Order: sequence, then C-alpha cells, then structure tokens
Amino acid sequence: MASTNHKLIVIAAPSGAGKTSVTRYLLKTFPNDLSFSISAATRLSRNIEKDKVDYYFISVDEFKSRIQQNEFVEWEMVYEGKYYGTLKSELQRIWQEDKTPLLDVDVKGGIHIQQQFPETCLSLFIEPPSIDELRRRLEARGTETPESLQARINKASYELTFKQQFNHVIINDSLERACNEAEDVVRKFLTPPNPLKGA
Repeated sequence: MASTNHKLIVIAAPSGAGKTSVTRYLLKTFPNDLSFSISAATRLSRNIEKDKVDYYFISVDEFKSRIQQNEFVEWEMVYEGKYYGTLKSELQRIWQEDKTPLLDVDVKGGIHIQQQFPETCLSLFIEPPSIDELRRRLEARGTETPESLQARINKASYELTFKQQFNHVIINDSLERACNEAEDVVRKFLTPPNPLKGA
C-alpha cells in the first residue's frame, strides 16, 4: 500500500487548536478534489455525530481485532481506553473516487502516516498561538472537567514538541488567516507540475 502514487493530506493539531475548522474549510474549498477520511473510534458518539459520517463507531473489541488483522494505516490509544485509527479501506474508498483523502488525525497518527507515504503525503500542523489561549478555547467549550482539561493541556504541550516533523506549521491566531494559508499550501500540492516548465 505504501508504494501507491496516490496523494493524501494529513492535518494534525493538539485538541482545541482548530484543525476541525481548517479541515471543514478545505473540504468546502476543494469539493471536487478532497474527501474527508472517516476515522474509526471506540468512544460514544456526541450530540449530532453520525456513524459512518463523522466516525466509524466501533467497540474496543472490534478495534483490537482489526489491529490484529492489520486493517489500519495508523491507530492510537489517544486517551485511556479510547482508540482512534485510519482504516486502509477508507483511503482506498476515496482513491477509487479519484479524490485525495483529507485526514484529521492525532499528532502521532499524522507522523506515522507520513512515514508510510513519504513521497505522496502533505502534512499540516495547526499550532495554537499559546498554551494559555488553548486553555481558554477548551474552557469555552464547556465540555471539560478540571481534570480532563489539564490532561488535554499536558498532552498539547507534549504534542507541540513534534511540530517540526510536519511539512508545514500553521499558527492559528486568526482562523481566517490559518484557513487561507492552508488553502494556499493544499492548492500547490494538488496542482500537477507543468511538464513544459523550464523546458
């Protein structure tokens, strides 16, 4: 699978940095070129999330079984007992539609995918302006306990140490500016090289 010439785009970031917003913007901007790669997850769906649209919601046992059968491109136990991963079949589904998969993944997952597709993967790291700003954003969600908030902040601080392993780092101090920067990078990646250039 790693020998394929198919392109793919990875967006990774600490929780609360804005990668979901950037991902949605790119999908809206490039509807004919990109398709969202649906991750598998063992957590329960939230509010309006739909199975096979937002995630493939599966049990921990099924997830572990699929790991054993080598069905994932990457997978992580992101939080204790909560697994997330990208299925090989999902990438194949999108490539068969003649589109480029857009993956919204955990930072470590993004690094693993890059290692498997070094020639055809574009990776973007969305960085929050500061840890204090990240804390404010997570608090504003109103979904975190003091303990879970601190766990996310600690994890984010750790994940920021990996940002230089990505092709591009985009600081999200302004969502509009971050989206425009991501759009420029993706557009260049998707545009095939001109064979006459420099001839």
